[in-house]
Amino acid sequence: MQLRSIHLFVLFSFAILGSACSRSPAGRLIVEASPVRQKVGSFEIELTGNQLILSSGSKQFWSTPAGKSFLNAGHGQEKVKESRGSFTINDTLTAFCTDQFVKSTESKPDRLVLRGELACTGPEARVPFQISFSAAGTQLRFEIRVDSHEIEMNRTFLTLNSQRDESIFGFGEQFTYFDLKGREVPVLTQEQGIGRGAQPITIGANITAGAGGDWHTTYIGVPYFISSLGRSFFLENYEYSIFDLRPSDRLTVEVFSSVMTGRISTPGTPLELIEQYTQYAGRMRPLPDWVHRGAIVGLQGGTDEVKKAIAELDAQRTPIAALWLQDWVGQRTTNFGKQLWWNWELDRDRYPGWDGLVADLRKRDVRVMTYVNPFIANVADKKGNVRRNLFKEAEAKGFLIRHADGSPYLILNTDFSAAMVDLTNPDARKWIKEVIKAELIAGGSSGWMADFGEALPFDAKLFSGEPASSYHNRYPEEWAMINREAIQEAGKTDIVFFCRSGYTRSPSQATLFWLGDQLVSWDEYDGIKSSVTGLLSGGISGFTLNHSDIGGYTTVNNPIKNYHRSKELFMRWTEMNAFTTVFRSHEGNRPAENHQFNSDAETLQHFARFAKIYAAWFDYRKKLMEEAAQHGWPVIRHLYLEFPDDPAVRSIRYEEFMVGSEILVAPVLDPSAKSVSVYLPRGEWVHLWTGDIKGSADHGSRLTVDAPIGKPAVFYKKGSAVGEAFRKDLATRELL
Repeated sequence: MQLRSIHLFVLFSFAILGSACSRSPAGRLIVEASPVRQKVGSFEIELTGNQLILSSGSKQFWSTPAGKSFLNAGHGQEKVKESRGSFTINDTLTAFCTDQFVKSTESKPDRLVLRGELACTGPEARVPFQISFSAAGTQLRFEIRVDSHEIEMNRTFLTLNSQRDESIFGFGEQFTYFDLKGREVPVLTQEQGIGRGAQPITIGANITAGAGGDWHTTYIGVPYFISSLGRSFFLENYEYSIFDLRPSDRLTVEVFSSVMTGRISTPGTPLELIEQYTQYAGRMRPLPDWVHRGAIVGLQGGTDEVKKAIAELDAQRTPIAALWLQDWVGQRTTNFGKQLWWNWELDRDRYPGWDGLVADLRKRDVRVMTYVNPFIANVADKKGNVRRNLFKEAEAKGFLIRHADGSPYLILNTDFSAAMVDLTNPDARKWIKEVIKAELIAGGSSGWMADFGEALPFDAKLFSGEPASSYHNRYPEEWAMINREAIQEAGKTDIVFFCRSGYTRSPSQATLFWLGDQLVSWDEYDGIKSSVTGLLSGGISGFTLNHSDIGGYTTVNNPIKNYHRSKELFMRWTEMNAFTTVFRSHEGNRPAENHQFNSDAETLQHFARFAKIYAAWFDYRKKLMEEAAQHGWPVIRHLYLEFPDDPAVRSIRYEEFMVGSEILVAPVLDPSAKSVSVYLPRGEWVHLWTGDIKGSADHGSRLTVDAPIGKPAVFYKKGSAVGEAFRKDLATRELL
């Protein structure tokens, strides 16, 4: 949350003996082995004379292009440039294997192995390969190995058939597009960037810091997707991967490794596919009850400012779950705005009487939350009241990531640098957990933002000796694990930490996610609209408990165009987030330039009202979190998950979403709008605020709905016990 300048541009150039190479390689498939049909678990694998076919039951659901190689390999030499934690990768292929020869098969119970050779150019040679299929519960696991003894192979390509009308969803948090068919999707956890295509901010961020981002840059990239054809695919690899979904008739998966492992799920409904996937990726646990009581209010400024804000909130009888005080460590002013001293100890000058403040709030069932990240900054000679210099401690013990010469690897943030804790070092892990336990937990924190985790440089030297390029995607999983282990070791069961970065198995470790640092704007690339798209794609990818900063985060002062949070944007974001998993505000990186929840009486009243609305659907939210824990289903769902047979819902990006299976929300996402266009799937729907019946029992309906500020378009299914109870509760609280 402290910076948007660490992001990653990925550019590719390919050359094979001086000629360009396609991202979707094609060669001949020559099957010299006898055709085979093998049962593996609930799957049937058939190798014919010209293709590979996967079936389940009587349904064929994956196949490879007829007569074309479905496995290719190559040797690549990537050149990586790093600046402020941002990366540019140029990849050149010096050898490439096109034609595929399948020479033999080996059938065993629940296992099939294909062996053969790939014909390579530059230099000409043949390299052996092996593809193993085995049963893994309800999934089919595959493992591809390309022999690298004579020619080092470090790029593996797998090509499968696709269909022109197929839609493809997932890949972690995708902020710009929901359906990724027709696009090339790089999978790497990284900074999402400032602007991500919105102009002129993206150009400006690129010129000043190389931090503009692109449509695909994301904090949470996951090599997994589900398809509108009822099929699902994911990789187990941590190495960088690319999914080329551009051709209409095929898709190609590339991994920067000579080994590709992954799984294919049994065909099913979208929710069934998600359930199968999360058996592997892990599932999130329900949040403790205190989170549901009301708003988590982001405040900064010290003890007196906090007490003043509490009084304002109390005057409106605002239900408060917690006060999130990210500046508990003290605040520094940088060229980016208001940032923190990354030395994880309480600043008692900024928060005098901290222990009393925490105790007084706890008496009224209000928790205190704080902030931490895996960076450590040297604050010597910069911050006057330091009691413990964590950077010096970590440096002396060898707990920081290093350059090749052994010196700490410092990464420029804004106008200061910091080093990341080396999580491959067991002693470093123990040390940072002790910091969390001693400074955050013992200090009274009931939770915190566990920020960053996505910025490990590819050329860093790690204690374990493994390549940082392979550990990069794993780092955010381990960072979440560190926080969870610290909580468990402290004997706490109701602490909540929220992460922004992640990879495949992060949901099994983190207690909560948030969508990172959206721009304080209305746009679809990096503003309020992108937060909805990210929430929906993340939900499909196993990140079931997720939310965004109310009002966005990134604020920019620029002579060409300022990006400051407006009153209207804050109020509309407040409405939307009242129908998500967590209702949390943030002041942003430049609080003085942003409209805040207490900037005027109308906004304060509006914020308090929607905190009450959020609290009113507590029971339903708890039920949905239990579903997330048991099945991996997201609390906030794309309409496709509930209405997969309705082709009209597949084109939805951010316009509307489901809360579980019962409530439909179409937030107002454009300035000055007083109404929204809503698509209601087949069935009758009750308008939350008026009780009017809309929709048709025979077909889907599109209508324009009045949505003045304070009354966003919200519907529930006619006859829904959840919806009727929610409306009754709102009426009792005089919130309709």
